[in-house]
Amino acid sequence: MSQRKMAEGAGQDTEATPADVTIAADAQALSLQMKSMRERLFPPASQKTLRSFTSGEAARLIGVSDGYLRQLSLAGEGPQPATGVGGRRVYSLSDINALRGHLADQAAAKGNAAKARAYRPWRNAARGEHLQVLSVTNFKGGSGKTTSSAHLAQHLALTGHRVLAVDLDPQASLSALFGYQPELDLDGNDTIYGAIRYDQDVRPLRDIVRKTYVDGLDLVPGNLELQEFEHSTPQALSRRHDGSENGGLFFARVGDALASVAEDYDVVVLDCPPQLGYLTLSALCASTSVIVTVHPQMLDVASMNQFLFMTSDLLNVVREAGGKLNFDFLRYLVTRFEPNDGPQAQIVGFMRSLFGERVLTASMLKSTAISDAGLTKQTLYEIGREKFTRSTYDRAMESLTAVNSEIERLIHDAWGR
Repeated sequence: MSQRKMAEGAGQDTEATPADVTIAADAQALSLQMKSMRERLFPPASQKTLRSFTSGEAARLIGVSDGYLRQLSLAGEGPQPATGVGGRRVYSLSDINALRGHLADQAAAKGNAAKARAYRPWRNAARGEHLQVLSVTNFKGGSGKTTSSAHLAQHLALTGHRVLAVDLDPQASLSALFGYQPELDLDGNDTIYGAIRYDQDVRPLRDIVRKTYVDGLDLVPGNLELQEFEHSTPQALSRRHDGSENGGLFFARVGDALASVAEDYDVVVLDCPPQLGYLTLSALCASTSVIVTVHPQMLDVASMNQFLFMTSDLLNVVREAGGKLNFDFLRYLVTRFEPNDGPQAQIVGFMRSLFGERVLTASMLKSTAISDAGLTKQTLYEIGREKFTRSTYDRAMESLTAVNSEIERLIHDAWGR
C-alpha cells in the first residue's frame, strides 16, 4: 500500500473515532474496572472497614498498660472487647475511643484535668484552643501530599482527636484512599464546592460532611466539580467590582465554611490541589498551619522554590485585601526519602541548614510497604503487620509515627499545652 493511501486510511480512522469519544470510552472502561476491584477487595458491601486492634495495640493507643486494660475488662468497666481466636481480646477504634472517654471522665472526677486531657486530647475552646486547620500543599505532583494527608488524618484520629479531612483536589486521590469512587459515589454539590459556591445552590457544609470507617474521622470528598471554583470566582470578582455581587470575598469562603462545623472537630486536614489557584489560596487563608511536602530531588526543590515565590506574591495581595495570614507553624516535610541515597541526603542537609527548624526533624521514608498498601487503596494504618515483611513494615511505621507525632506536638504547642 502506498504511503498516501496509508495516510488517507489513518485520516479516516481518526474521523471515524474522535478523540473525545476514545477518551470517554477509556474512562468508562477504567471506571468499571475500578468498581470491580473495589467489590473484590471490600466484600460484601464494597465498602472499606478499619481492622481491629489487639489488646497490646489498644493499650498503646490509649496510653495504659495491657495489664491495666485487662483489669478493666475483667471488672466490666467501659466497653467490653470482642474475643478472637484463642479468647484473645480485640478492640475496634470505637471501643478504644469509648475507653478513652471512660478513663478521661474518671480522671476528671478526681480533679486530674491533665490526665483526662491525656486520655482524650480534644481541644478546649473555653481555654482558647482554636480549631487547627492544617493545609498540606505544594504544586509539584508526586511530592506525597495525599499520602501525607491521609496518614496524618488517620494518625490524629487513632490518637483520639476529632478530625475532618477535606479533599480539595479535583483528581480526588484522598477520596479514593477513603474508599470513594467519585463518578459513582458522588452527585453534584457533594464536595466543599457546594458550601463555597456563589449562587443559590450553596448548601451547609454540615450536610456535605460524611462519616468514614475510621471512628472520629469525617471526610469532605472531592471530585471534578471543585474545578468550578476556579471558573466561577473570576465571574464573582467581576460582579463584585461592578457592585452586583454581595457574597464574601473568595479567600474567606473556605474558612467561613469550616467555621460552621468548628465545634465538632479538633483538627481539619486540607489536601490541597497541585496548583496555586483560587481554591488553594482560600485554603491557605483558612489555615492556622501549613505543611509543604518536598521530595529531595533538585528538580523538586527548584519547583518548590517557584512555588514559594508565587505563594508569597499571591498571599501578599490577599493580605493587602484584608485576608488574615497568621500561621501557628509552617513546616517543610521531606517525603519519599532514601537515607542511603547520597544526593538526597545532601539536599536534605542543605534544606536543614537553610530553613532550620522549619524542616521537620522526622522524614517520610520511601517504603514498599506504603506503596503496596496503596495498591489496594489503603494506608499503612489500615493493614496489619502480618501482611508485610516485619522489618519493612516496622521501618515504614516508625517513619510515619515519627512524622505524625511531631506534627501532633506542634498542634498541641499551638494550643498552649
